[in-house]
Amino acid sequence: MSYTENIGLYFVLLLGIIIVPGMDMLYVLTCAVTGGRRAGLSATSGVMAGGVVHTFFGTMCVGVLMKLAPMLFTLLIFAGAAYMAWIGITLVRSSILVHSIGGARSRSSWMVFRQGAVTCILNPKAYLFVFSVYPQFMRPQYGSLGSQAIIMGAMTVLTQLGIYGGLALAAGKGRDFLVSRPCATMFVGRAAGYLFLVIAVLTAWHGWTGGSFPAHQ
Repeated sequence: MSYTENIGLYFVLLLGIIIVPGMDMLYVLTCAVTGGRRAGLSATSGVMAGGVVHTFFGTMCVGVLMKLAPMLFTLLIFAGAAYMAWIGITLVRSSILVHSIGGARSRSSWMVFRQGAVTCILNPKAYLFVFSVYPQFMRPQYGSLGSQAIIMGAMTVLTQLGIYGGLALAAGKGRDFLVSRPCATMFVGRAAGYLFLVIAVLTAWHGWTGGSFPAHQ
């Protein structure tokens, strides 16, 4: 698999997980509806800052495993494939709905940003996701881990900006759309679930054929 194909597959997976309504999206929507577009964009910025931290964490984990435990890295590829398959099955079987949002609270933009960053950073599912996914796409044959991390991190925050920032700008309309169309959110969640299943199979196949194994140096 070429680097272009590899990073393209990562983007498809990234888009699938970000576009599914979850804790980060609901936090942005809550801030946008109750505090306006400025609050929504502040919340988006906080979530993006959390995405940078997750990228750094994932890169450090991959680097340590490559140097200290290459066999564990190989096993982690298959464990990551299994985890992505579990996410996919969960999404396919779930009914994702966006419910009504509570009343407004007066908070500064800095407070909204900080809470968004902390909420994103402390989300244990995000660490498990990064720890499982990064070894699948961050490979030594594509160059230094630092350069790959910059590209993947930039893709993450720009995708968050596009989706969450768009919802923040739409403010109440974005929330009303998701609340009034439960079938749409369920479809998005299940489509993302099937996407995870496909990528899990591809990941396991590349791991089995040796395409994802780190180079021993």
